[in-house]
Order: sequence, then C-alpha cells, then structure tokens
Amino acid sequence: MRWEGLFADLEGQLAAEERRELDSEVAERTRRERALVDLTARLLAGVGTQVSLLVEGGREVSGTLSDVGDGWLLLGDGTRERLLPVHAVLALGGLPPHADPGRSARRFGLGHALRVLARDRATVALALAGGTSLVGTIDVVGSDHLVLAEHPEGEPRRRGNVRAVSVVPFAALRVVGSRR
Repeated sequence: MRWEGLFADLEGQLAAEERRELDSEVAERTRRERALVDLTARLLAGVGTQVSLLVEGGREVSGTLSDVGDGWLLLGDGTRERLLPVHAVLALGGLPPHADPGRSARRFGLGHALRVLARDRATVALALAGGTSLVGTIDVVGSDHLVLAEHPEGEPRRRGNVRAVSVVPFAALRVVGSRR
C-alpha cells in the first residue's frame, strides 16, 4: 500500500511537469505567432467597426473603419470621410483583439488614394503636422507631395476663389477629410 501511494505521487508529479511543459510550449508558440502579426492585419480585422484614433499632434479622430490600404486607412461617419496616413496614427482603440489573416489590404498607396480626390475635384480639409489646417482642392499629386489650391470650404475651385497654392509633403499629412 505504501508503494502504491508513492507511485501515484510520482505519476502525479510527472503529469504536472508534462502539463507545465505543454503550457510553456503553447505560450511560446502564441508569442511567436503574435510577433508575426502586423498592424495592417489588425486594421483589416477592424474594417466595419467603430474605432478611435489618436493622431500625431494630439488630434482625436473616430469613425467606422471602412477601408485599409498600403500605408493608409479610411474612416467614415456618415457625412464625411477621413483618409489617414498610418505614419500619423499614434494609437488606436476599438480594434478587435485578433488579426484577420484572410483579408488583404488594398495594394495602392497613399498617393493613389489622394489622386482619386484630385480627380473628383473634391474639397478637402488637411490637418497637418503642428496643428495647421488647410482647405481647398488637390490639383496635383506627386510621388511624395500634393499641391493644394486653397479656397473657402463650400466654394468651388475657381481662379477667383483660390487664395493660395501650397505644396504639402505626404510626411506632413495627419488627416485628409472630405464630404461624402
């Protein structure tokens, strides 16, 4: 009887050690898998959800995450859409806890997205680094900058309405807002 108790105790110790090793291996594999997840995969999992973002310069932006591309994301709130370069985002809230490996981001970059706004002649509001804001129509989109004809919001881009023409590097962009 004494041997049986000793053997049972040893079996229990071995089983507990095997459980600890398995738990440790699972934890290590989980850490390894999580290390492979990039921000784009997390953003893609959040498409269609309400998110809040802290943008460089202290600006807070919220809305429904509606699209994700190469270096940009698009938020909507029913009346306006905001295009944000990922480099300007400091923190995100509201994303699901897991990535979505089954989805892929749009392959075109920020420049291509801005060219759509230029083509549509949409009036945009640009929030720039340092807290500056500009309103106008994007005339030209280069490889790393845009040219904005500044005019009052609500007025069309006409020669008489243009107050200034500004060249804005993509690196200075924080939020590009447009009405739907």
